[in-house]
Amino acid sequence: MDERIKVYDTKMTKSYNSLMTDFAAIRAGRANPHVLDRIMVDYYGTPTPINQVANVTVPEARMIQIQPWESKMVKVINKAIMVSDLGINPSDDGRVIRLVFPELTEERRKDLVKDVKKKGEAAKVAVRNIRRDANETFKKLKGTEVSEDEIKDLEEQVQKMTDKYIKEIDKAIEEKSKEILTV
Repeated sequence: MDERIKVYDTKMTKSYNSLMTDFAAIRAGRANPHVLDRIMVDYYGTPTPINQVANVTVPEARMIQIQPWESKMVKVINKAIMVSDLGINPSDDGRVIRLVFPELTEERRKDLVKDVKKKGEAAKVAVRNIRRDANETFKKLKGTEVSEDEIKDLEEQVQKMTDKYIKEIDKAIEEKSKEILTV
């Protein structure tokens, strides 16, 4: 792959990976420990992800169990989950925190699918913006030692790359939507 194109491929890959990270945090009927990835707790003055201060498991399909390595972290983790946008009240017995995910209503599932589509569209826009930036950069090469044919070839390569990522994003949107709508 041409060095001038690799830069844009890397950027498109980052956009796609960012979308997949967002999708992992969206909960569909089952409990997914990744919903906790963005929640930070104060661990000796340092914001730290929950999975680095506790053992996170999924003992049942709709339950996440968090067992902190230090008992004083139970209250800290509890509070962090309460103030997060997770929308679930944790329950604890002083040693273990349990998050029970209620069954999603039909309306909530449809809202989640809309959210998935919105995030997917944003990712597609990001990929198209990267393509636009690449094409502008290539157009600036006119009048240099790069021939018109080479510029056209670079633009075609970027277009193929864009099409590939758009197709991947569409596939991811479809899979995530199907996962959410499956009861």
